[in-house]
Amino acid sequence: MIDVTDETFQRDVLERSMTTPVVVDLWAPWCGPCKTLGPILEDVVGATEGRVTLVKVNVDENPATSKAFQVQSIPAVFALHEGKVVDSFIGAQGQAEVQAFVDKLDAPGAPSEVDRLREAGDEASLRAALELEPANADVIADLAELLVGDERSEEALELLAGGPETPATRRVAALARSGGAFTSDDEVEAKLVELLDSVKDDDAARQEFIDLLELLGPDDPRTGAYRKQLTARLF
Repeated sequence: MIDVTDETFQRDVLERSMTTPVVVDLWAPWCGPCKTLGPILEDVVGATEGRVTLVKVNVDENPATSKAFQVQSIPAVFALHEGKVVDSFIGAQGQAEVQAFVDKLDAPGAPSEVDRLREAGDEASLRAALELEPANADVIADLAELLVGDERSEEALELLAGGPETPATRRVAALARSGGAFTSDDEVEAKLVELLDSVKDDDAARQEFIDLLELLGPDDPRTGAYRKQLTARLF
C-alpha cells in the first residue's frame, strides 16, 4: 500500500498503472465508512502478491487528485490500468464486492511488477524489484549472480548475507566465494579430489569443498558421492 500525494500521483499511479493495475482509494481521516473499507482493500489487494497495487489518497490534503477524479463523496475507489480508469465504485463495500472488483484486475497467472523487473534482468531492474520485495530470495539470487559476473563478489556476498537462505542463494554464494574460477564441472570435480585430504583439518578447505558441491548441484550424481566421502573424512 502506498500513500499518494498530488505531487507523486503521476509516478505512483499513472506510470505504475502502465505495467500493474492500480486501485486508488480516496479517503479522509474523518470518514467512518473509509475506515471500514480500507482494511478490506488492503487484505484483498495484498493477496494478489503484487499483481495489483493499492494506493491511498487523503482528499483533504490532495485537492488536485480529488478534482481529477471528480470526487463528490467518499470513500471513492477507482481502478486504473495503462493510464486509464477501468472500473470504480462509491461508498463502503463488503469483502465479497471488493474481492470481485479486484478479481477483474488480477488475471490469474498474470506476472507481477516484480516478475517483470526480474525478467528484465539488468541491475537497475533487479534493485527496483528488491525495493518492492526486499526479502525475495529469487531476486536476491539473480542480482547476486549478476554482481559475481561483474567481478563484484564481495558485494554479492554482502547482499546474500542480508536475505533468506535457499538452494539458489547458497549456489550463488558458493559461486561468489569461488570467484567464478571454474568454467566446467570437470574442473570442479578435479578440485574436489584435490581438497579431500585437507577437509578434516582445514576449515577453509572444508568450506571450499562444500561450496564446490553447491556448484555441482543436487541433481549431479557426483554430488551425493562426494558428500559421502566428505562425511567419511570428517567422522
